[in-house]
Amino acid sequence: METTKKKFNWRGLGVSLLVLYIVFLIGPIASLDVPSIVTAIKANPIQLIQFLIIGISNGAIIAIIALGYTMVYGIIELINFAHGDVYMIGVFTSLTVLSVTGTLDSKDPVKIALGLILALVVAVVVGAVLNASIERLAYRRLRNAPRLAPLISAIGMSFIIENLGLMWAAQAWLVPSFGTTGGASQKVFPDMLSVMFNSLGQDVNLLASSGLPLRFTIKDLLVIILAVSLMIGLYLFVQRTTLGKAMRATAQNRDAAKMLGIDIDWVITATFLIGGGLAGAAGLMAGLYNNTAWWFMGFRAGLQSFTAAVLGGIGNITGAMLGGFLIGLLASFSDGYLSTRWTNAWVFTVLVLILLFRPTGLLGEQTGQKA
Repeated sequence: METTKKKFNWRGLGVSLLVLYIVFLIGPIASLDVPSIVTAIKANPIQLIQFLIIGISNGAIIAIIALGYTMVYGIIELINFAHGDVYMIGVFTSLTVLSVTGTLDSKDPVKIALGLILALVVAVVVGAVLNASIERLAYRRLRNAPRLAPLISAIGMSFIIENLGLMWAAQAWLVPSFGTTGGASQKVFPDMLSVMFNSLGQDVNLLASSGLPLRFTIKDLLVIILAVSLMIGLYLFVQRTTLGKAMRATAQNRDAAKMLGIDIDWVITATFLIGGGLAGAAGLMAGLYNNTAWWFMGFRAGLQSFTAAVLGGIGNITGAMLGGFLIGLLASFSDGYLSTRWTNAWVFTVLVLILLFRPTGLLGEQTGQKA
């Protein structure tokens, strides 16, 4: 038997060397001063751990949003550009629920806890229904259309939802809760978790008693636990439930799944429902963690989340989580040791380098038929 040797990717190596050359060429301009970074780490190693905590926490939020991206793309190969804006609606939904229920003005830990639970449920429901409605109105009729048609439709839905968020943020009756007037300005999302723990006489910083100059708050712990729990739950759901098996069958071959009696429309709708629910949950967690709400925040979150999904392997649930945490860590270290102005540039530089050698992402791509 003849054995075929896999050819070395000389072209990829050449492009990688060119990218590295450009990186080191513009490095001093982009604050990439390696000796200074090494000196800063040696002088304050605790700061490195703090940036690690921040990166993992922000990465957890990115990962939750990326799960919705990767599920939709894995089944119908559609880049749902409106997904990040569904997350933004989740932030404003949570803030509105906390305002209407009087939770924002409360010091009672029980009332705050109940208000947060209610806000989570409502945000998940609103995100799920909104995402499924987008699929029904904007994407379903275009499943057999040329690939560009659903892509343009997705971009259009993104602009529509952004403007809905702008109108929502401009409502006069919400000004006392939002903290500012005008829809375009950023709104304050109160740190209700800190208020609740302070009311109980507990320190928000879980490492306060250790004496270390580190902050690992209840917010950090909560977003990490929620992200990991959602990933595990979603993985088990896809692997072991009847609907999950139908999703995998639809992703592999939609026509064959239909002949086997699987309701393709319901499977795709359920995928959008789950993805939208995840975006809604991420909205509440992002509001509580970053303490801000903005009508345009879905754009950057969507971009980072889709990048995370591609980095880990589009259509791969575990890959989306891995990509989310990596993006969060890269952004945190760039903000801390380089410059916030160049964070996105460094993130995408790393993405390009990885995709040159792993075109399907770190854990491989799992996709189905196009929308």
